Order: sequence, then C-alpha cells, then structure tokens
Amino acid sequence: MPSLLKAAVLGLVQGVTEFLPISSTAHLLVGARLIGYDDPGGVFTVMIQLGSILAVMWLYRDQLVRVVTTLNDPDSRHFIVMVSVATVPALVAGALLSTFIKSVLYGSFAVIACAFIVGGLVILAVEAGRPEPDLGDAERVPIGRAFLIGVGQTLALIPGVSRSGGTIIAAMLLRVDRAAAAEFSFFLAMPTMAAAFAHDLLEVRHHLGSARATEIAVGFVMAFVSSALVVRPFLNYVRTHGFAPFAWYRIALGAAILGAIYWRV
Repeated sequence: MPSLLKAAVLGLVQGVTEFLPISSTAHLLVGARLIGYDDPGGVFTVMIQLGSILAVMWLYRDQLVRVVTTLNDPDSRHFIVMVSVATVPALVAGALLSTFIKSVLYGSFAVIACAFIVGGLVILAVEAGRPEPDLGDAERVPIGRAFLIGVGQTLALIPGVSRSGGTIIAAMLLRVDRAAAAEFSFFLAMPTMAAAFAHDLLEVRHHLGSARATEIAVGFVMAFVSSALVVRPFLNYVRTHGFAPFAWYRIALGAAILGAIYWRV
C-alpha cells in the first residue's frame, strides 16, 4: 500500500473514532500495525490529531465566539469555569503518568484488547442501570459534576478506554442526558486535546522535518474532514439509539485482538 494511502487511511481512522466512545488512540495503534505504517517519534499521530481538534472547534465556532465576546455574561463565565475545572484532572494525570503509559501500555495489544472489552461491558451496564437524567443542556453542567466528569476522562490515558467514552459514561452516571453527555465530551475535547497536542508536539519536535510533510498533510485533512462529518450524526444517533452498539463493537474488536494474540496472527 502506498505511503500516502496509508496516511489517508489513518487520518480517516483518527477523525472517525476521536469523538466516538471507541478510542482513537487504540485504533491508530492497531491500524498502523495492520497496514505496516511506521511513525518514528509518533510525529504523524501527533500532527493529525490537530485536524480533529480544529474540526470540533469549527463545528462549535458560534458557541465559542459567543462565549469569548460576552465574558460579562454569567452563562459565558460559567461555561469557561466549567470546562476549565473539568480539564484539570486530565492535565494532572497526564503530567504524572503519560511517560509510563506511552512507554509501557501503548506497546501492549493485550492491554488494548482488555480495555476495549471492559469498556464495552461498562457501557452496557451504565446503559441498563443509569440513573434518570435531570440535565439535558451540556452548557449548564454544575461545576462539581464537571470536575467529576473530568476525573472520568483521565481513564482515557489507558489505550483502548476512550477519552469520549470515559467522559460520556461519567456524565451519564451523574444524571446528564445521553446527548448532553456526548456534547459535553466535545467541549472538553477542545482544551484537553489541545494541551495533549502541545505536550506531544514539544516531545517530538526534534523529529519534525519536511520528508513526511505530504503524508502529514494528507492525514491532517482526512482527520479534519472525517471528524467534521461524524460529530453531528453521532449526536443525533445517540439521542434515539444510545451507546449499546458502540459497546458491542468494542467487545467484538477486543475479542478479535485477543484471538489474534493467542493465535499469533
């Protein structure tokens, strides 16, 4: 497979999976192994994440502009504090644990498979027994709940858990409606992913060069476009169908990976 096609495929995978509760990191790790894509220093993976970040910011540009231009409004100030407080746990956990997780867990497909399966079972359990929601507006999540949702997001440091999945499940357990939980995960993705991108970019800066610029550009564009196309349909889908289909997908994929490990495929 030509390198540009591999870059396009991985960009598509990044964009489609980033905001679904199925772990984009794990899909990129597995996908790169399957198609034989070599990413020295993780430069390609870091750069195409920016495409997904910019896509969700573009989709929510009206809300962001409104918040920035109406800082005297209590709702705007609440939104800023809410998202900031929810972001803190992931920043702290990432600073303390990211080196260990990337050097140890990222290379373990058994860990990824188990995280897929356990995460799927958790989603099914929460869908079956979640408390009755009392909040349907993602912009009005109380500060205390926002912090606890942010704690749930920290589990995504483990490849296979899913950043959006951890956020959504925590929000649902805290009585946030399904669609609002998903939308809150999009709001939280902006600062969290931006901070992760800045951190990772600093780490790989010595590997940057023009040699693979075209591959990065292709992956970036594919990640941006696919993320932009996925977010709205995903929201509409979960309003009526919930998250169970994603849970079964996770379980099936985790089982397939464990089978491949066992049979040394």
